[in-house]
Amino acid sequence: MPARVREDAEARIGFGGDAMVGRSVDERWAGSESAGSSREPAGVWGSTLPALGDLDGLVLNLECALSTRGERTPDRGYYFRADPGWAVPALEAAGTAAVSLANNHLLDFGPTALGDTVDHLDRAGIATAGAGHDRAAAFEPAVASAGDLDVGVIALTDQSRSYRARRDRAGTAWLPLDRDRAETRKRVDATLEAVYRRDPDLVVASLHWGPNWAVRPSPTQRRFARWLVDRGVDVIHGHSAHVIQGIEVYRGRPICYDLGDYVDDYVVKDGLHNDRSVRVELAVEDGRFDRLHVAPVEIVDERVRAATGDVAAWIRERVRTLSAAFGTPVEREGRGLSIPLAKQ
Repeated sequence: MPARVREDAEARIGFGGDAMVGRSVDERWAGSESAGSSREPAGVWGSTLPALGDLDGLVLNLECALSTRGERTPDRGYYFRADPGWAVPALEAAGTAAVSLANNHLLDFGPTALGDTVDHLDRAGIATAGAGHDRAAAFEPAVASAGDLDVGVIALTDQSRSYRARRDRAGTAWLPLDRDRAETRKRVDATLEAVYRRDPDLVVASLHWGPNWAVRPSPTQRRFARWLVDRGVDVIHGHSAHVIQGIEVYRGRPICYDLGDYVDDYVVKDGLHNDRSVRVELAVEDGRFDRLHVAPVEIVDERVRAATGDVAAWIRERVRTLSAAFGTPVEREGRGLSIPLAKQ
């Protein structure tokens, strides 16, 4: 049976898009955990850290391996890996409750680095879903604690088919994310049944999907997201496009089609502003999904910071415009926005 939030439950759960803490982000912050360093691992979160501390838990897509081992997978354009010595404390400092590993970079340094990533996060008490040492492990859901709530997480991707887990090979939870495909419906139903058996209060589907730089979800993505909500999923946590997409409210549940990049070192595309994104925060009050708070953020010098001024205004207008296509009511809230859920 689908999850049901307890009537007295209170929580505020944050969601960010792609967290790629490898490459030059890693170069900037590696060694920050050592004694005498003038930098702290938490510095990667910049001025957003106090807001993260107010959350009951944070969910991110971790788009790199956390390891100092492994060999590069041949013929890949980009390779993302971070030293767990600083990256794990940084994730802990942000109050990270769970991460999705279902993406197209977890195997950049092979199965050894993938295994290290899962092990490091497990030891830190950060729940993982979406990748593992074989197909069964990759599709295994996770349950994380966030305030009064137990949050079930499933993680899936339709990116990098070559990285998919097999019966006897490490990899990601890869699927064609299309509700009209029988094999997808069968696999997703089995994954949802597995998470419901663990009796969480709510369920998040973290989806790494669709092409880069697309500012709107495809009709297939919209059908799949709504189908998941019909199957009992409470939050759709989308990422992969590297840019913000609109937010839809369906049956009182938020569908965040793409939250963009939360932190990375990527080249900024003209006109797309992929260095600007949002952190959304789900407010649960008295067991009800009350509203979604939208906090504008930007990436500057390998760290994330709260957006202000013209940058925050641009992000607010972007979210408002792209969400209007779904009939989503969007209200101004300080530097950010608020999307009511309980009234839907």
